[in-house]
Amino acid sequence: MSSDNLDKVKKLREITGVGFKDCKNAIDETQGDLEKSIELLRKKGIAKASKRMGRTAAEGVVCISENDNKFSILEINTETDFVAKNDQFINFAEEVSKLTLKNFGKMQDVLKSQMSNKKKVEDSLVDLVSKIGEKITLRRCDYFDNDKLINFSYTHSAIKGNVGKIGVLLSIETSKKKEEIIDLGKKLTMQIASLSPLAIDRDDLDQNILKKEKEIITEELKNTGKDIKIVEKIAIGKMNKFVEENTLLNQQWIMEPKKQVKDVIKEVIGKDKIKIRKFTRFKVGEGL
Repeated sequence: MSSDNLDKVKKLREITGVGFKDCKNAIDETQGDLEKSIELLRKKGIAKASKRMGRTAAEGVVCISENDNKFSILEINTETDFVAKNDQFINFAEEVSKLTLKNFGKMQDVLKSQMSNKKKVEDSLVDLVSKIGEKITLRRCDYFDNDKLINFSYTHSAIKGNVGKIGVLLSIETSKKKEEIIDLGKKLTMQIASLSPLAIDRDDLDQNILKKEKEIITEELKNTGKDIKIVEKIAIGKMNKFVEENTLLNQQWIMEPKKQVKDVIKEVIGKDKIKIRKFTRFKVGEGL
């Protein structure tokens, strides 16, 4: 191999992160054209990436970005925790997170956005898959605006800044100023991260979930051989317990379990008005 081609192979490796042999073959195949070699390896990378799509990507990170009370949250998955801690992966995740905020949490717009390398997110994602050798997916995102609401965020098990394994966004409507409820807001996001409520209050719970849970509890109790009237009474108690554990306002306060969340909120707010409008909780790999 000529000195010139050897330099091109080295350069190609630096640009793509692909092994020496594949880079040499690409340079040979394109008669030393570096740009065409990059394109060729990208095409091969796309082919490899598509083969990896069958794998389960249940590791990764959750990233939160914010600006002027506007927040976005994004989950990016990969196959192993080792890659999830890789600087290249984390840097990619942070940049895409910022674009998620700019694009109001609309995934299709995020994928078409241009990154600092002048490439679209979707193209940079393919490049990253090719370099790292694992399936990487932008799984889900959400966005909270600042329209008359006070927003809070929390990142649990943070690897770096607002990059971690669990992320929470929370929106509160209140007559108080943010500085007056900042401690409450932060503690509520920690509550959500820790106990993973399904809804804010009883009426917000998905009726299909309640119906299914009642069927499971009733059938389980019937199998004990108890009288049907006793079964019905026990089932009511168990359903109330389910609602309490899975609705934020009715959960036990993690910092003082003898109190419910709604009681703590009343103590802080007093006569002022407050309403929890919505929350989002992402945990890496949950549901995969």
